[in-house]
Amino acid sequence: VLRQSTRFEVCGLLTTVNQEHQRVAMHGVRDDLLRAQAASVGLPLYSVPLPHPCSNDIYERRVAEALEEARARGVTGIAFGDLFLEDVRQYRERQVDALGLQAHFPLWGMETGSLADEMVRSGVRAVLTCIDPAACPREFAGRDFDLDLLAAFPDTVDACGENGEFHTFAYAGPAFSKPIRFDRGKVVERDGFVFADLLLAEGR
Repeated sequence: VLRQSTRFEVCGLLTTVNQEHQRVAMHGVRDDLLRAQAASVGLPLYSVPLPHPCSNDIYERRVAEALEEARARGVTGIAFGDLFLEDVRQYRERQVDALGLQAHFPLWGMETGSLADEMVRSGVRAVLTCIDPAACPREFAGRDFDLDLLAAFPDTVDACGENGEFHTFAYAGPAFSKPIRFDRGKVVERDGFVFADLLLAEGR
């Protein structure tokens, strides 16, 4: 969405990584898959290492350091994929405003069922890598994010997982120059969440 707008120049991707396990925080996606994503999308990747466990103070300090470095490179704003949680938006705005940057929410207010359907029909391909079993059936871990899955979601599960029901790994779509090849590993339960492990395939 940002790349289709003439208002923005997208210059990088920012995420947090559990430095002990070398995985994206919460999503559980391995670092090599993350780097393959960035390469296919054609943007530099800026990873913020976080200890495990990580206090909110440490999280905020390290993210602030990364944003300060971005501002020093000439970045003027940060975009988030949040959809409707007002408290989350306000938290992000406070973080970003304090550093002299602007927070952007290009998907804000979109109806999530329609958005999920549009993403799948546009060619976005993803796998559910993390499930909160208190909010989403645990057997959905490792399933493809497709029309069949959207139809199978209980009414209590947001189609985009906006309430934290699930997290995903996107491996193909309009933003990707080529799909990312991966193998499916084990499904494990850890720290109250169910994770489906994915492994980067040889030759990608």
